[in-house]
Amino acid sequence: MSLTRRQLLANSLTAATAAVLQSQSRAAVSKPGMPGPFPGRVIAVEHPGSIVGNAYQAEPVQQMMRRGLQELTGAPSWIDGWRSLFEKGDVVGIKVSPVGGQNLSSDALVLREILAGLKEAGVPTSDILVFNRYKEETIAAGIDKWLPPGIRWEAASEKYDEWQHDMGGYDPDHYMEMALIKPGEDFNDVHMRRSYVARVVTKRINKFINLPVLKHHQSAGVTICLKNMSHGMVNNVNRSHTTPTLNACGIFIPSVVSLPVIREKATLQICDAVKASFHGGPGGKEKYIWEHKTMYFATDPVALDKTGLQVIDAKRKQMGMLPLSLAKPDDDSHYLNSQIEHIEIAGMLGLGVFDDDKIKVKRLRL
Repeated sequence: MSLTRRQLLANSLTAATAAVLQSQSRAAVSKPGMPGPFPGRVIAVEHPGSIVGNAYQAEPVQQMMRRGLQELTGAPSWIDGWRSLFEKGDVVGIKVSPVGGQNLSSDALVLREILAGLKEAGVPTSDILVFNRYKEETIAAGIDKWLPPGIRWEAASEKYDEWQHDMGGYDPDHYMEMALIKPGEDFNDVHMRRSYVARVVTKRINKFINLPVLKHHQSAGVTICLKNMSHGMVNNVNRSHTTPTLNACGIFIPSVVSLPVIREKATLQICDAVKASFHGGPGGKEKYIWEHKTMYFATDPVALDKTGLQVIDAKRKQMGMLPLSLAKPDDDSHYLNSQIEHIEIAGMLGLGVFDDDKIKVKRLRL
């Protein structure tokens, strides 16, 4: 049986991991959070009234969020679902995704339902922290204005820059080291080879909820659960996709996410796909956004990302476009090959389930 280019690349990247990758992380946690208690389980909840006139609708969103948690956990109620994952004494971070700006970012109504669930689980507002990597990006999406009194938010860096070596918001004791630098950097400088984890993850919280948006990404193929963690929780990420041909997202993403301090604190994955994008990502280009009107729930980010990839490919087919594994550059996506194999490699590293035969997607329409 012949192997495709992607299979060969995935195999070679995985084999190379031991040679090129070093991880340093001494997290004070003992039980891995990924794939969590429900490996391979994905709950997809659709509500046709969840968005009207480009605005999320409160009651449908509430119904989707509550049904999704209950179905994921198998609990007798949505409150019991939250209590099965969180409890008083937890300090919980919520990783938002504002890269798409106000047109395609985590929504206020979704975030407020998460806050309501945590409250029912006994987590006080003083122990909830909304976070993102860039302060400027968070403000531009308006997320700072959504938060009710008492809910703090934090960013590891002030704003985006090309070099990304600032250490102000990052922990020198937790990093992923890989033999990969940006052109012009000194390989002998250890900081050029490392991506340090944000202190909000290493020091401030013991669990986090990942809240990505279902989106296309030029270099990674998709940016859903895994990439919202890998590129939203560490510095020095530009080295993973420096140019359209110098692209290492396939191995970079799972290498970061497999750090114990990230892997073991990941508790819940909620993908906001009420609006989603099938091309031109990671920003929110209007011509590629569609109303999918669905929320996805999992503790397994690999299974959710594999499901999301299939959803995006199905939409691309509907629009007369090639699947991401075969797509080539155009005016709105410049990378030679988008490295969707990051999902499969994450599965091989034990972060979740990649095999379609072992992924169980339960679809509900409210």
